[in-house]
Amino acid sequence: MPQIPACPECGSTYAYEDGELFICPECAHEWSASGESDGPVFKDANGNSLEDGDTVTVIKDLKIKGTSQVVKVGTRVKNIRLVAGDHDIDCKIDGIGAMKLKSEFVKKG
Repeated sequence: MPQIPACPECGSTYAYEDGELFICPECAHEWSASGESDGPVFKDANGNSLEDGDTVTVIKDLKIKGTSQVVKVGTRVKNIRLVAGDHDIDCKIDGIGAMKLKSEFVKKG
C-alpha cells in the first residue's frame, strides 16, 4: 500500500487518495500526486509569480477601450484576481471601476 503524504496546507495525516489527487478532509485542500501545480502560473513584467490578492503597479499608460480615459503609469491596483483568458487580471481601479488587465503590463509590489 503506497504511503499517503500529509496535507501541505494544514499538515493533517488524514488525507486520502481520489483518482490522481490527494484530498484533505480537514481543510478541503486538493493536490496532485505528481507534485506539479494544477493551474497556470501568471507572471508579471519582471517574471515574478502573481497570486490572487496581490497588489500590482501599472508600468505603462493604458488606454481604456471605448473611452478617453487612461490608466496612468504608477497606478497601484490592490487585491487582484487572476483569471484564465486573454486578460489575466480582474480588478477594480479607484476612479475608473472594474477592469481587466494583462499581466505583462504590471509589476508586483
